[in-house]
Amino acid sequence: MSQKIDWAKYAEEQEKTLPKKLNQITITPKEENGRESDDAPEQVNPAEVSLLRKVIRKGLVESKTDLEVQRQNPNSPLYSVKTFEALNLNPNLLKGVYDMGFNAPSKIQETALPTLLANPPQNLIAQSQSGTGKTAAFVLAMLSRVDTSKKYPQVLCLSPTYELAIQTGEVAAHMAKFYPEIEMKYAVRGEEVSRGTHLSEHIIIGTPGKVLDWALKFRVFDLKKLTVFVLDEADVMIATQGHQDQCIRIHKNLSPSCQMMFFSATYDQQIMEFAEVIVPDPITIRLKREEESLDNIQQYYVKCAGPQEKYNAVTNIYGTVGVGQAIIFCHTRRTASWLAEKMSKEGHAVAVLTGDLTVEQRINVLDRFRSGQEKVLITTNVLSRGIDVEQVTIVVNFDLPVDMNGKADCDTYLHRIGRTGRFGKLGIAINLVDSQDAMNICQSIEKHFNRKIKYLNAEDSDEIEKIGA
Repeated sequence: MSQKIDWAKYAEEQEKTLPKKLNQITITPKEENGRESDDAPEQVNPAEVSLLRKVIRKGLVESKTDLEVQRQNPNSPLYSVKTFEALNLNPNLLKGVYDMGFNAPSKIQETALPTLLANPPQNLIAQSQSGTGKTAAFVLAMLSRVDTSKKYPQVLCLSPTYELAIQTGEVAAHMAKFYPEIEMKYAVRGEEVSRGTHLSEHIIIGTPGKVLDWALKFRVFDLKKLTVFVLDEADVMIATQGHQDQCIRIHKNLSPSCQMMFFSATYDQQIMEFAEVIVPDPITIRLKREEESLDNIQQYYVKCAGPQEKYNAVTNIYGTVGVGQAIIFCHTRRTASWLAEKMSKEGHAVAVLTGDLTVEQRINVLDRFRSGQEKVLITTNVLSRGIDVEQVTIVVNFDLPVDMNGKADCDTYLHRIGRTGRFGKLGIAINLVDSQDAMNICQSIEKHFNRKIKYLNAEDSDEIEKIGA
């Protein structure tokens, strides 16, 4: 029998210790001889990117796009709510929701929560970007499904990594702050159980390997008794070797009546096939990403003879256009460092975000940029998909994004320039072209999106002034 835990206090302690734990993670692109390379394109670890998104988001992203809801079972009722009171929650959970600063449901919450809390339980697949309130939605559903009179695990939430599991646990701990009868346990590295033990906690939050060991090897809890199974960060799960098979093994041991909740930031063919294995007869909610629209972003290209002319173009444009904040994307760490040093010497408040920083250092850089202490963020692809700063009005591709074959990487381009023009505002994207190859890439991007990328003379201040008008 485990001892009672003050989960609110535990959440505060976790918040204090999380940076130390995050500090142990780093991304280090290497050369063939094993040394780090500043000239190698930055490699992106999906689990770390997801963690950073969660950590840097202080509040909800205001989404103005519509939800797309699909039902395989036409008899499944669909409702939406505009207040948390309408959900008939346990009063102590409602108190916890308000204590977290949620005054009204976000767009995904108002559609997902009635589905997640319906009786009989509905299975759900939800795709949405970080910051839309989806973690709070499924955590609220997890807590609501617990029967505190039954002293065994009833809810299992799987996350791809230790750090992401801790993040979910912190949300759950805060939300259950006024409901201490609900007990939770982490099934992550560093947590051990003895054979013959029987867990009495209601909720288990953990990683696939540890959960498999506890359930099937040590048999400390019964997967068949679970009433709710949550699979979070499914796209990261698939990208992590071995996790997909482990999830399927866990799933095979669940009761057919267990409610399934499946969440993913992306929803491509691979994710869809994975979801079909895990979730029978689901209601599917997809929140279209705001950045998928280029309609409110003006795109330009500037011809440059080399790095120095590129630098001159950046400073001319940034000095002329009345911009709030700018993000500049470079292909390599070396270029990013060179550019940052030059801009700093000229008095620009510049921050650099590259893969050789620890996660804690990256969080500090992003926090400073979000608070406006630095006006220019120079980065590689480390976080092209994860920065939402309302004040960003200009994005510069110092180097155009290319794939492993040197061809135009249109997906990365979309995510990069989607950092501007957010929240319905007008944005500017500048592409610096220094060779015929770069021009070909620019034209491929233009053709792919069927959007004109206009020529801009970066030496003509009158012309530059017009783009910010």
